[in-house]
Amino acid sequence: MQYFVVMIDYGRRGREAVVDPEVTRRQVISRVASGEYQNISFIHEIAENSVEDVTEAILSEAALPQISPEDIDIQAIRLDHARDLRKHERT
Repeated sequence: MQYFVVMIDYGRRGREAVVDPEVTRRQVISRVASGEYQNISFIHEIAENSVEDVTEAILSEAALPQISPEDIDIQAIRLDHARDLRKHERT
């Protein structure tokens, strides 16, 4: 059996451990990326008889990708926006 323990720190209000055996690694990453899990103290992966701290790995996987300004095509964005506006014009 494998599951994840996500410890959330609420400061003065205390801490909460979120443990759901049905949540997969992908779902934990998704919840971290969406902001559902905030102020994370640690994330442990428990499999059989071992415990592994996977906090850094999951936080880095959940981080938004860094896109350099050179990779953004502003002209294409403007053309896409103009096309979308034309879709909603009344004919």
